[in-house]
Amino acid sequence: MKHFFTFFIVVISFSQFANAQSGIIRGKVFNKINNEPVPFANVVIQGTTTGGSTDTDGNYEIVNIKPGQYNVEVSFVGFKKLVQFEVQVTNSRPAYVDFALEEEATSLDEVVVSGSNTFVQSDESPLSLRTIGTTEIKRTPGGNRDISKVVRSLPGVASTPSFRNDIIIRGGSPSENTFYLDGVQIPVINHFQTQGSSGGPVGIINVDLLQSVDFYSGAFPANRGNTMSSVFDFRLKEGRTDRWTANGIIGATDLGITLEGPISKNSSLVLSARRSYLKFLFNIFNLPFLPVYNDLQFKYKWKLGDKDQITVLGIGAIDDFSLNLDAPQKADTPEDREEAEYILNILPVSTQWNYTTGIRYDHFREKGTTTIVVSTNKLNNDAEKYRNNDDSSSDNLIQRYQSQERETRFRAEDYMVLDQTKINLGLNVEQGKYITEDFSKLVTAQGVTMRDFSSTLTINKWGFFGQISNTFAEKLILSFGLRTDANDYSDEMNDLTKQLSPRFSASYKLTDAVNLNFNTGIYYQLPSYTVLGYRDSQSGRLTNKDNDVTYIRSKHLVSGVEFNLKKNSRITLEGFYKWYDRYPFLLEDSISLANLGADFGVIGNAPVNSTSVGRSYGVEFLFQQKLYNGYYGLFSCTYVRSEFKHRDNRYRPSSWDNRLLMSLTGGKKFGKNWELGVRWLFTGGSPYTPYNLRETVRRENWDVRPYGIPNYDLLNSERISAFHQLDFRIDKKYFFKRWSLNVYFDVQNAYNYVTTFQDDIDVQRDDNKNPIVDPSDESAYLSKMIQSTSGNVLPTIGVIVEL
Repeated sequence: MKHFFTFFIVVISFSQFANAQSGIIRGKVFNKINNEPVPFANVVIQGTTTGGSTDTDGNYEIVNIKPGQYNVEVSFVGFKKLVQFEVQVTNSRPAYVDFALEEEATSLDEVVVSGSNTFVQSDESPLSLRTIGTTEIKRTPGGNRDISKVVRSLPGVASTPSFRNDIIIRGGSPSENTFYLDGVQIPVINHFQTQGSSGGPVGIINVDLLQSVDFYSGAFPANRGNTMSSVFDFRLKEGRTDRWTANGIIGATDLGITLEGPISKNSSLVLSARRSYLKFLFNIFNLPFLPVYNDLQFKYKWKLGDKDQITVLGIGAIDDFSLNLDAPQKADTPEDREEAEYILNILPVSTQWNYTTGIRYDHFREKGTTTIVVSTNKLNNDAEKYRNNDDSSSDNLIQRYQSQERETRFRAEDYMVLDQTKINLGLNVEQGKYITEDFSKLVTAQGVTMRDFSSTLTINKWGFFGQISNTFAEKLILSFGLRTDANDYSDEMNDLTKQLSPRFSASYKLTDAVNLNFNTGIYYQLPSYTVLGYRDSQSGRLTNKDNDVTYIRSKHLVSGVEFNLKKNSRITLEGFYKWYDRYPFLLEDSISLANLGADFGVIGNAPVNSTSVGRSYGVEFLFQQKLYNGYYGLFSCTYVRSEFKHRDNRYRPSSWDNRLLMSLTGGKKFGKNWELGVRWLFTGGSPYTPYNLRETVRRENWDVRPYGIPNYDLLNSERISAFHQLDFRIDKKYFFKRWSLNVYFDVQNAYNYVTTFQDDIDVQRDDNKNPIVDPSDESAYLSKMIQSTSGNVLPTIGVIVEL
């Protein structure tokens, strides 16, 4: 810890060399619908008179600004006011901020100046929608510039105390989330993805490329399908058009560089690459596993004219996960040695890579926009495990898994505005291909089994959607959406009428500051490819097709009230209820897939049918303070219950039933470009199923799978300890004439809270590391319990250089 503080103090000493030049903010203001410039719009730095007006081409420029962060707001008659929060101004480069203004829904003979509400509300999704800016992502204490960690501050989002980024929204599984990057669907946003679910310890998306994120925890618009818990719409920034610039960062886990600049007069490129040094750090700390990840992403924007533009983007990652077999010998204590040996016995060696590329075409006209998106994505997942990590004999092979998922997508949609009516219509076509070879020795409720099959599955999918929204008397907004999806996997799922997905939203402006909001809808999601492509080892038939697996269905009901206060703050209160049916039910273990949990590896490659039912319900409170006079903050509190019926037809807590969720995030910007941020998180203990100790240590079982066998008669009857932690971050920025420097000191889990998990089961071993047979029962080994905990103080020094 002393070395961290020493380094921080040395860097602070640079302050005497900082150059106090003035910065510039420039950009363009245009109509969101037709891309036409908005001349003579008023652009000012919030809370000041500093600013100006746009010219006839919609361009503006604000000069002589002291380096720092500012809220910039734009207003013009007939348009809703728009605020861009926390624009970073430096000496070395102008800050480019474009504003896409939305017209007010008013009669033609009315002259309306936008009100004071600084929080944007969507007609289609008037509630359960949060917008997160790139500055918020970058500065969040403990967030490590990772969106999956940052969203833990928001209502309804559970935190996980383990080495994972599972996104658990309103009691739903991590597999129930969908992600879009500039309108291109991406299946993976984390390194070391769990196939068939989600998660992984580190995010793939580099925040330096982000402009903002729209996070929907409900009230999904009709053009976003195949989801039941959340939608993430990531919007990437456009590359600079004036000159090339570079950002370099040394973070908590990786090194990264971002380049952006013009390719031609009408095109630009932004490009990012990162490589982790986790393997080096984990080896120093003598951890039993050694991860390495790499990622690359880019966005190319070509403006063909005022009415047409093309965007090409890509994102990809390569992940390797190896074992540190020397860790037990180097352990400092017997307890550390036992834990290292246990982890090495259960973790496979794995390699993953994935990519998504897409092309988006936008055509603007007077009262609408047409968008066409074509994309392809691929996920490759290989894993291998030998008993005692001894690959000298094929008899020791426990698992060899090789799998690929490929998808090609096409989506076309048209958005139009007719007076006070907004209409969005579209269709989507997809083809998915799943290839897998799966050899696994398993222990199920039926005993030791062997899974050995190869599968190739090609599935064609299509869907249609439409949404219409209207404003009545400037107080009531109603929106109705309908989509339907189908595919050729089975006759059941080939019928569009069986996946009709209606949704309805309403928002009533009780006063200028108070809105009453409501939404209800029926949503469908296709089971994972690991479920659809599972084959019987003997017959080679698609087992789950024979079991009549179909789309999972969830019915939502959400209502709430929103108070828009002065000084960039608001309060929201929402209640929600979700009914699940047609959920996959695991036939071998006789439990719902929602009660299986998530871990590294593969989820869903087993016999299932679509008979599981469940529910999730709760209430959320949010107070949000955007930057004002140097302060910002967010407090959220959620009470949620998530339950699924067990084989006895009684509701049991699901694996995502955390119940109480709380977060408190706040910060202050001080003089001389200092900033302090603090975040406290609390998540109630998640449930777990006790192990069947006797079955676990039976020799025939342990020799196949050396870890605990759950006793599903006691499904989720126990809970781990509640998880909470305090994170804080100190930033210091320096602005020089041609470059800028940001140094930060981040501490996660500052008071070193330790979460206690379910104890792990291991067997006692002799001096040769062989399991010891129980003298009273020769069919079993002698057992021992290993305490499983998580929690360490994690300090980080970060350095960000902008050129």
